[in-house]
Amino acid sequence: MPKLIRITTVPISLKLLLAGQMKYAKEQGWEVIMVSADGREVDQVIKSEGVRHEIVPFTRKITPIADLKCIWLLFKLFKSEKPDIVHTHTPKAGLLGMIAANLAGVKIRIHTLAGIPAMAAEGKKKGLLEAAEKWTYSNATEVWPNSAGLKKFVIQNQLCPEDKLRIIGKGSSNGIDLTKFNREALKENHLVAATMRILPGEDEFIILSVGRLVKDKGIEELVSAFLNSKIANRAKLVLLGAFEQDLNPLSPETIQTIQDNPRIVQIDWTDHVAHYLALADLLVHPSHREGFPNVLLEAGAMQVPVICSAIIGNSDIISQQKTGLIFPVKDAMVLKEALEFAFVKRDRMALYAANLYQEVVENYDRNVIQKEVFNNYQRVLGASKTAE
Repeated sequence: MPKLIRITTVPISLKLLLAGQMKYAKEQGWEVIMVSADGREVDQVIKSEGVRHEIVPFTRKITPIADLKCIWLLFKLFKSEKPDIVHTHTPKAGLLGMIAANLAGVKIRIHTLAGIPAMAAEGKKKGLLEAAEKWTYSNATEVWPNSAGLKKFVIQNQLCPEDKLRIIGKGSSNGIDLTKFNREALKENHLVAATMRILPGEDEFIILSVGRLVKDKGIEELVSAFLNSKIANRAKLVLLGAFEQDLNPLSPETIQTIQDNPRIVQIDWTDHVAHYLALADLLVHPSHREGFPNVLLEAGAMQVPVICSAIIGNSDIISQQKTGLIFPVKDAMVLKEALEFAFVKRDRMALYAANLYQEVVENYDRNVIQKEVFNNYQRVLGASKTAE
């Protein structure tokens, strides 16, 4: 029985980003172990995936002493379990997991690349993060960028040899669950709860953003663009995500504006994103860096029009004036104009949403992506046995 170890920095990534992958491999007869830091999602993900979970105390910050301890714990785990494949996801888990797996002699070491923090960094921190990426890739036997744009970026910046890189399917780490993000599958009680939290006025245009409330998600530009737009008094901006002040925090002024302005609604994270999308007239994703953003697939599956920033990941999914609108990253003025366009040209935006829906259904069904991931496990495992 082949043994697979999947690693993310925090358990919410196992729950949201990789949902169903571990269960799928187990159903194919593999032994699967999940690894992450501790967190409230651990029990949930053990129950949903039906596989074992081991806790390693990863941090998301640069913490050399704690990181060395994690490498040692991973090394001991790999030596004890003797996995056929170690597969990491997220930057810190990727770096420490690939180093430990290499040191432990694990023959197949895969890292899924779903975004590069160095893209949005500056100065010395940028160089440090780039070095960490290179170290991760050098310790991996394969690197799976989850978009064509990311693969191109890695090659152009000479971060990894091209022969190590492979895109699974058309991209995405896990595709989209079309049974969940489906207007026919919505539950009335969750829809009522979402409505009560937003409290939309009659004919109010609902603009939704989904993700952590941090600077590199473009929240400051979005708030500025919304408040300066001609539609602010006829719309409501819904920010679905929690403030994170320990990493890349928003300015105190932006936080105060979000908390005080009656036209802005901030809601901490929920598992019922589909119900908020169902109430939205528009999804805006203004991030400064991405891999392959799931929220755009979710909006597409729910047939919600999209405006997004012109970055790798976003532009792998959205085509300008075909499946959505794209604005230059960090450009609040152009974003303001795009919001106003979307408000006035609703038929045009609905056409873009219909086009995006077709692409999502044809290329990003989660069942297809999970099968493709598993087929690649079998490919590398077969190649490894042949090499022996």
